[in-house]
Amino acid sequence: MNNNLLLKAAYFSAHKHRDQRRKDIDASPYINHPLRVAILLSNIGKVDDAEILAAALLHDTIEDTSTPPEELEKEFGVRVRRLVEEVTDDKSLPKEERKRRQIDHASKLSTGATLIKLGDKISNVLDVSNNPPSSWSIERRMQYFDWAEAVINNCPKVNSELEKYFRKVVNSGRAKLLGLI
Repeated sequence: MNNNLLLKAAYFSAHKHRDQRRKDIDASPYINHPLRVAILLSNIGKVDDAEILAAALLHDTIEDTSTPPEELEKEFGVRVRRLVEEVTDDKSLPKEERKRRQIDHASKLSTGATLIKLGDKISNVLDVSNNPPSSWSIERRMQYFDWAEAVINNCPKVNSELEKYFRKVVNSGRAKLLGLI
């Protein structure tokens, strides 16, 4: 594995997201999210492809920062840029349209982008379950689980361990919201 590529991607992502916070109650540093996505892919999914893990670390840089795709390509190569672009939402579209497109587009994702999408949704479901935005009602949180599940259900089946873990965290999140655990 190319550890230099991963360290460079982690540093780049931390720099690009340096002024951003998650929407959770704790306003966690944003970098925690891409780091967790890469860790989930490595630890649970047993992904050891450095370019996929680097793209996981960088997956929100185009969407949530002023990073152009060309900069990612220059720094990390064509494959990393393409993986990041595959999982990037078009922020110029209304939120509901973006959500619908994620479901529709999921079936067309490459294996690497599917892995990143799985890690991203697992990380987000964990946040919505355990440390949600303070303004999110139980209904909104349940709607998020339903939508995340629709996205993952439409993804190609590429990693049974990550898919199984996603099911576990989404079911646990629902049970927690319903007061069953």
